[in-house]
Amino acid sequence: MRNQLDLPAGTLDKIEAIFTKSDWLGQGNPKITKHPMTRAECRAIREAHPELHSEDPSCKARYMVPLFDPAKGESADTANVCIDQFEFPNIPCEYPVTWVRSSEAAEICELQGKRLCDAHEWEGACAGALHTPEVDYTFGERRIMQEYLHNKTREMIWAYGPKVDQKKCATMSHKSPECYTPDWGICGSNTYPAGAFPECVSSFGVFDQHGNAAEHMNLPVKPEQMGKNGGVGETEMKGSWFIFASEAVHPDDCRWRALMWHAGPIRALDSHRNYHLGFRCCKDISPNSKSAADGGSP
Repeated sequence: MRNQLDLPAGTLDKIEAIFTKSDWLGQGNPKITKHPMTRAECRAIREAHPELHSEDPSCKARYMVPLFDPAKGESADTANVCIDQFEFPNIPCEYPVTWVRSSEAAEICELQGKRLCDAHEWEGACAGALHTPEVDYTFGERRIMQEYLHNKTREMIWAYGPKVDQKKCATMSHKSPECYTPDWGICGSNTYPAGAFPECVSSFGVFDQHGNAAEHMNLPVKPEQMGKNGGVGETEMKGSWFIFASEAVHPDDCRWRALMWHAGPIRALDSHRNYHLGFRCCKDISPNSKSAADGGSP
C-alpha cells in the first residue's frame, strides 16, 4: 500500500493499527489458504491485456474510476462519485483482504478520505449505469420489503454483459476441505489476485464484482443513512464469492440486492466477518475535478 496507493505515512500507520487489533483481519490464514493463482501469474495476464481500463485522474486517488449514467447524457466530467477498481487493498494482482468487519471496513475507507459505497453505487458500477436513489430505493418500507421490491423489478445484467458466464470471473476456487463453519482455523481465504480476469470488468473499469471476495457495502434504509449524504446505514454483502461456480449460494447479477444475511449496523463492533468477505470503497468528488486535474479551468 505504501508503494502503490500514495497514502501519507500517518494514514498507513492508522490503517496498520486496525489490522494489529484483529487476530483475523488480513488475506486469510496463511497456514491453510491456497490461492489458485499467484501474483506473478496475474501480472502476466494483465501485461498481455494493455487495453484494460486505467484509473481516472478526476478521482484524485490511485485505481479509482467515476460513476455516472450514460443513458442520461452524463459522463466522467459530470460524475460526483468514484469507486475502487479492485477489492481492498485496491491494488491490481494483490489478494483481497478478508475476515474484515463492516466497522473496520468503514474506518479504513474513511482514513483514506473515502467511504463504504452505498448499495446502489456498487450496483451501478457493475451494471455500467449509476441510477438515482429514487430509482433504486423504496424508503419508508421495511428493509425486507425494500429488498423484495428492488429485486422484483431489477434489470438483469452482469458486468461483462447481458448473459451469465461464470467462467469469465474468479469463481473456480474451492473452500478448504474442513470448512464446515466460518472459522479462522479451518477456512482458508482461497481467493484469486484482484483483476486477474480481463473479461470480469464493468464498462466503467471495475473488476471482480462477480466471484472472488464478497464485499461489505452500506445499505441505507432511510435517506439520511446514505453515505453520499454523510450517513451510515446497515450492512449488506455485495457480489458473489470465489467458489461460486461450484456452489451457487445466491444470484450474482449486478443489481441483485442480498437478503438480510448477518444484517446489522455498519458501525457495530461485532459485525459479521468471514473467510470470503472483503470490501471496496467509494469517494465523493466535485463534478469539475476532472477539468482541474487535467489543468483546465474549473
